[in-house]
Amino acid sequence: MALWELFLIAVGLSMDAFAVSICKGLSLRKMSIRHSLIAGAYFGGFQALMPWLGYLLGVRFRAIIVSIDHWIAFILLGIIGWNMVKESFQKEEESVSAEFDFKTMFPLAVATSIDALAVGVTFAFLQVEILPAVCFIGSITFLLSAIGIRIGNVFGMKYKSKAELFGGAVLILMGCKILLEHLGFLP
Repeated sequence: MALWELFLIAVGLSMDAFAVSICKGLSLRKMSIRHSLIAGAYFGGFQALMPWLGYLLGVRFRAIIVSIDHWIAFILLGIIGWNMVKESFQKEEESVSAEFDFKTMFPLAVATSIDALAVGVTFAFLQVEILPAVCFIGSITFLLSAIGIRIGNVFGMKYKSKAELFGGAVLILMGCKILLEHLGFLP
């Protein structure tokens, strides 16, 4: 997998965490660098951990599923991307606590990284070098989450749905690219 492909996947996966970070920033009366670092650490950490766990699961089943791995990658990325696109059009208001403690951040970090678990499974089938990949995904998510806190604090909810739409579209396109490569339509 090329670095630019991994970058697009990392950005796509980080959009849920970015959107939640915007909401967290919106909930703050006075933002500090501490808030950005905490959000980045939780979201980036879990975005790195979950694909690694998915990869470990996928490796166990790779020999059995190798003939249909491209279809699995296409379907998983397509479903995740479609859900993100669908969420971007929902107009319901989300409320997020202004707290940054463990009991608040842990469930948010898990919820925003579930899709990364599925992507980790696809990494096992694509034989991606997992350690650099998860570190890269975690770093991108850390950065975007930290920035999201600031954006939310300054601009509010204006960019939340656009971030989810963009992230979903990227994941769908990456799934299509993987499928087309394996079917011989792309080099």
